Formats: sequence, structure tokens, C-alpha cells
Amino acid sequence: MGIKEELQEVKKNINEVRRESFAMELLQDARKTNKRQFIIIIVILAMFTCLLGYTIWLLNDINYVETSEVYDMNTENGNNNYVGGDNNGNIENN
Repeated sequence: MGIKEELQEVKKNINEVRRESFAMELLQDARKTNKRQFIIIIVILAMFTCLLGYTIWLLNDINYVETSEVYDMNTENGNNNYVGGDNNGNIENN
């Protein structure tokens, strides 16, 4: 082997090392980027979960009035008749 051949072999090895280090650098950059994106996704999901829980809490906290209707069983003809009332909530039987 001559000097030229050894020099070419050394240059070839140097280029391979440079390619490998550049590839490793790209992989490390991609790894950091993926980690950041994963953390951002986790934070967004946590915020969405908190928003959903707060919305459900608000919907359950609304004061609502239950209304009920009173029915009178008319046993003479088997029909159910609605029992009306006045504005004060008193029931009037007809």
C-alpha cells in the first residue's frame, strides 16, 4: 500500500466519522424536539381535563327548581285527570 492509498483510506474514515456524528447530532435534536412536543401535549391534555371538570362542576352547581305535576286517579271511569291549582300552589279538586 502506498501513501496515496493510505491517505485516501484516512479521508474515507474521517468522512464516515463526520457522517456518523452529524447523524447522531440530528437524532439528538429530534429526540429533544419530540420530548418538548410530548410535554406540550401532556400540558394541553391536562388543561383540557381541568376545563372539562370545571364545566361539569358549573353545570351541576346551577340552581334549578324541580317541578312536579300532580295527577288524580279517577276510579269511576278509570281516567287520570290533571289536578289544576291556583297561582299560590293550592290544589283545586273539581
